[in-house]
Amino acid sequence: MAINQITRDEWRFWHRTKLAATIIIIGTLLTIVSAIVNTNEMQHATHEREHLQHTSESRFLEQPDRHPHRMVHYGHYVFRTPSTLSIIEPGVDAFTGTSIFLEGHRQNSAMFSDQRQASGMTRFSSLTPSFLLQVLVPLFIIMIGYASITREKEAGTLDIMITQGINLWHLLMGKYIALVSSGLLMLLPLIIAAIWATVNGESIMITSAFVAGYVLYILVWSGIVLAVSALSSKNSASFATLACLWIVLCILIPRIGSSSAAAIAPSPGKLEADFAVLEELRKLGNGHDAADPAFEQLKKNLLEKYDVDNIEDLPINFRGAVSQYSEKKLTDLLNEFAEKRMDEELSQAQIARQFGWLTPTTAIRSFSMMISGTSLETHHRFLREAEKLRFEFVQSLNQVHQDALSYEDDINRYTDDDIARVDADNWQVLSSFSFEPDTATTRLERSTAYALQLLFWAIGVGLCLRIAVRRIR
Repeated sequence: MAINQITRDEWRFWHRTKLAATIIIIGTLLTIVSAIVNTNEMQHATHEREHLQHTSESRFLEQPDRHPHRMVHYGHYVFRTPSTLSIIEPGVDAFTGTSIFLEGHRQNSAMFSDQRQASGMTRFSSLTPSFLLQVLVPLFIIMIGYASITREKEAGTLDIMITQGINLWHLLMGKYIALVSSGLLMLLPLIIAAIWATVNGESIMITSAFVAGYVLYILVWSGIVLAVSALSSKNSASFATLACLWIVLCILIPRIGSSSAAAIAPSPGKLEADFAVLEELRKLGNGHDAADPAFEQLKKNLLEKYDVDNIEDLPINFRGAVSQYSEKKLTDLLNEFAEKRMDEELSQAQIARQFGWLTPTTAIRSFSMMISGTSLETHHRFLREAEKLRFEFVQSLNQVHQDALSYEDDINRYTDDDIARVDADNWQVLSSFSFEPDTATTRLERSTAYALQLLFWAIGVGLCLRIAVRRIR
């Protein structure tokens, strides 16, 4: 009963001062507007990518009769459709890109990343719902609750309440509930988005965990604000301390985490990595030149296999066999470099995520991306699935090159292009690409460590409140 009365009194005080009410309204409106804008953008992106994927597949299949190797270089696009919860948490998508051009002899990086070319402060220019909830809502909670206890101290009412025998835990819990409820109002768009995601096929376990993680984050920051207010003697001291804490926990430590990860697990730059790949590729031979010495052993093996003396007598097109052999060797090498690069990226990400033990902002950010299916791990799976499709359709075309085109016509194609064309029916080698988010179980397992970081912060805040009660007594 006493806790409820204190909570109502706190809300009445905020209503009278107007400042808290204004902050709550602004915070809630910002998150609502941001969620609406992001939802429209994500829905537009989803429909656009699905349309482009269909268009890309149709154009590939509608190509006329031509040399199969030209189709290898004609290539194909694949697009990653955003997950349902990306309307709140875009994750790494804006930085990594969501589409890839697939072609023979190379692995292209993902494209159309909105912020890859932006400045280091780009996060502050993209008011996504997750950014508002992770960074700005804690600031709003600070502005609302920094004087929760210190104003009672400055007015002398705290001593009166203690003299009258009020339970200090009741006092703190009443103010804590009021502060948490103000923060939860700003989570309203997230809750609505979670319901929308569930209706659109997302697992209820995922959406429930997603909301629960942000509720825990609000509980942590409300506890931090109340503990600092209880331990401070003046409003000014409380506000200054909390402002410094917000800067350190929401801005500095996450930034230090990413910089430390790059220093602890360094990776070569793009130019350096590209030169390393090119150096190794030279050793494999030129797949466009069947006379390259690198394919001499392949030539001997085929002549022996088919018991003939000349490549002209082979029942298959030697140039197509070279293309198939060369693409396999090249892909194995490119995959080796790609896996190494992804391991380096993941190592850096995992180091940065450990800073969640030092700041709840990093913890909720990692948790949010894992649960929503917009983490680096999901992007890496997109790259692997796209590469699998690339290799399959390129090798299928190389098979056509080998079996459906004679060696004589192939070597004379520069003098008479028409004789080196194959029927367009051979382009029916392209598998449909549909990228789905990780399963609910996988995402929950990946997010467990970061949920524990948030629980660690909740326990730490609880201990701080206990210390604050003892100090007041």
